Amino acid sequence: MATMQVGIIMNGVTGRMGTNQHLIRSIVAIREQGGIELANGDVIMPDPILVGRRANRLEELAKAHQLSRWTTDLDEALADDYNQIYFDAQTTVRRAEAIRKAIAAGKHIYCEKPTATNLEEAIELAQLATEAGVKNGVVQDKLYLPGLLKLKRLIDSGFFGKILSVRMEFGYWVFEGDWQEGQRPSWNYRKEDGGGMIIDMYPHWSYVIQGLFGKIESVSCIGTTHIPKRVDENGDPYTATADDAAYGTFELENGVIVQANSSWAVRVNRDDLFTVQVDGTEGSAVAGLRDCKVQHRVNSPKPVWNPDIPNPFDFQSHWQEVPDNQVFDNAFKIQWEMFLKHVVADEAYTLDLYKGAEGIQLAEAALQSWKERRWVEVPEIKTKVKA
Repeated sequence: MATMQVGIIMNGVTGRMGTNQHLIRSIVAIREQGGIELANGDVIMPDPILVGRRANRLEELAKAHQLSRWTTDLDEALADDYNQIYFDAQTTVRRAEAIRKAIAAGKHIYCEKPTATNLEEAIELAQLATEAGVKNGVVQDKLYLPGLLKLKRLIDSGFFGKILSVRMEFGYWVFEGDWQEGQRPSWNYRKEDGGGMIIDMYPHWSYVIQGLFGKIESVSCIGTTHIPKRVDENGDPYTATADDAAYGTFELENGVIVQANSSWAVRVNRDDLFTVQVDGTEGSAVAGLRDCKVQHRVNSPKPVWNPDIPNPFDFQSHWQEVPDNQVFDNAFKIQWEMFLKHVVADEAYTLDLYKGAEGIQLAEAALQSWKERRWVEVPEIKTKVKA
């Protein structure tokens, strides 16, 4: 049995998502479990070097998690042959330039979404990586959430019969920052800084919809900025120039209709911050981040519209929880382990930069639909090139 150290440049891990999900709950967690064991008994041990602009924060983060490597010099980290993988969790506007550098340095690429600020740039990055022969992947974490894994289990079992429609509800109230501090960074609400609900969440909806329900053929979307004035981290008021909500409908190749409401200006009255309801001829399901409940046709209630009497049904009682039946790991960690096995052991992996480009394509189509107030087709990206 051999232990293979894999140097990983982690750029942008001082942000909330980079610190919590990618560093602590993924890479540190993998190190603490003793690495990733391969089928032949060998072990992959990730060895991160933290990269960012704030030296004091990097040093503090490294010490807190018993890590010895950090730097504010990305070029230096890229020049070190020990570092095999470049990971990017920076803000979107900084991502493409750094990925180009990493590809030129021969590093395998793993990054957050969106991969770039526009489709042309996203396709360019995918082509550069393919031509350079470096392995690449994009974070598509929601596919590995316990609730969606249970939903996938139902789909694969044929539970729904013919799937008819899907309704997705995402969002929560993000405080404006005046009398109570906002729980998202202010750049999320400035278009010029890469912010906006559509550019943030539609890359997620792309892989969730296509990974579970089928290929997206067209989209109709309207976005809006419900809260036009907010207060930033320094207590300074600013104008929100990006959309904070989007209301979309997607038509799939197989005839399934998907509706998605996405909002940072909605108060939650549902089981979770993100819920997906699937209705089929044989049964229905509602999945959240961790849980999933079902209702089969044989125990569906038979309501009749009559607003003149009290509702006789307790509709919630007609649903049954899907059992865990397995231990569910952190969704980000699962994908990190998959990508590391892909890099070291050449295990199959499909969530590449082209998949990331598909997410940006959907976001741009939704923005076009909003602007032109019409349905927009989402054609297949046909620009793949062989290495």
